[in-house]
Amino acid sequence: MKKIIAYIGLFFFAACFLMPFVIMLFGSFRDMQYALLSPAFWFSDNFQLVNYQYILQDGIFLRWIFNSTVITIAPVVSQMFFCTVVGYIFAKKVFPGRDIIFWVFMAVIMIPQQLLIIPKYIMFANFGWINSYEAMIVPEIWGIMGVFLIRQYLQSIPNDFEEAAKIDGAGDFQIFLKIIFPLTIPVVATVGTFSFIQNWNDLFQPLIYMTEEKMFPVTVGLASMLSKEGHFGIEMAGSTLSFIPTFLIFLFFQKYFTEGIQLSGLK
Repeated sequence: MKKIIAYIGLFFFAACFLMPFVIMLFGSFRDMQYALLSPAFWFSDNFQLVNYQYILQDGIFLRWIFNSTVITIAPVVSQMFFCTVVGYIFAKKVFPGRDIIFWVFMAVIMIPQQLLIIPKYIMFANFGWINSYEAMIVPEIWGIMGVFLIRQYLQSIPNDFEEAAKIDGAGDFQIFLKIIFPLTIPVVATVGTFSFIQNWNDLFQPLIYMTEEKMFPVTVGLASMLSKEGHFGIEMAGSTLSFIPTFLIFLFFQKYFTEGIQLSGLK
């Protein structure tokens, strides 16, 4: 009886979490101006592809997808590498002020990003980075949370691996590349997944730094489309296309994602 009650409760919460996605998916196939609350309307079989045709025929939406891809893939690749290097240094190397420097980095997380947006905008404007990819890529080359995850993971790996490699004549770079990096694949996949979701779904920073429509990522583009089109079906179609990449990334890396969180000590 306890299991039955537990399953009923889990099913209820799962339905609550999935309902917005169901509405988004079904709404993307309906040619309608406003959302309706009637369940019979959502689950009827009158599905159409006019919303997807409208979006895909509009070249600006494809440009938004391209912009999101550029400002997402570059930080993902760089964070997966640099966070591993920095995390390895903080976990396995001993140097003066190591712990103080690390916790100063961690303290930066406590500063709300909204407080930094104006100084960053002024700095990027002086650099000429407004309406350019640099404003979104350069600050995301490495992430403090990624360093924390990898450091926690590497602290659980015995130092015997490094000592054995040093006895065999391996240098620091060889040890990192051939021993440490392969062992960190689960947590590196976790960092990459976090980075992809964060950068792909980021709305606030591109909304500030990108003022030209051709430079919008898909998040800002959908927000501008809502004010311009005011069409529920088109918005849901765009949201569905935007959701697919993050869903596929999490689906493919789910195994490493779960394992990396468990082994890195994140609760």
